[in-house]
Amino acid sequence: MTNLKSIALALVVVLSTLSVTAQTKKVDATKSSISWTAKKVTGQHNGTVNLKSGALVFKGKKLAGGTFLVDMSSLTATDLQGEWQGKLNGHLKSEDFFGTEKFPTATLVFKKVSVKAPNVYTVTGDLTIKGITNPVTFDLATTTNSAATSLKIDRTKYDIKYNSASIFSSIGDKAIDDNFELAVALTF
Repeated sequence: MTNLKSIALALVVVLSTLSVTAQTKKVDATKSSISWTAKKVTGQHNGTVNLKSGALVFKGKKLAGGTFLVDMSSLTATDLQGEWQGKLNGHLKSEDFFGTEKFPTATLVFKKVSVKAPNVYTVTGDLTIKGITNPVTFDLATTTNSAATSLKIDRTKYDIKYNSASIFSSIGDKAIDDNFELAVALTF
């Protein structure tokens, strides 16, 4: 009888380790940051956009998912001040770029997560900007209470074509790169 109890106990221990429950870690939007860089023939602009909400899902200690909501109306240039900053911010929020009045948020939903190295994951997710969804793939490094990534986004895939040399071949020195870069630092 004691042997049967030992086997039953061992079975319970094995089953409990197999069914690891998911833990959702809410991202602290006030302590997290998203910085952007957009390049053009004659230079570049830098700025920020705020995270509205987000969460990472872990199974055990491994990343398994995530969802994020970005406040596009918070989009601002940080390399300019005063009138020039206001003009650039207004243009970025216009229909030429992100159309924030009609599309006040952008979303990212993780679809596939695979381990690349200890605490580093390759993530493929659906990024929605201006109501258009496309897949993006990037590496995300995690610690106990933070995560970080850098990625490039092709703006033309989201109908942001203003001064794109790949669309307007004769644009010359007014061309803006199709890709913009994001540096994301999350705290949870």
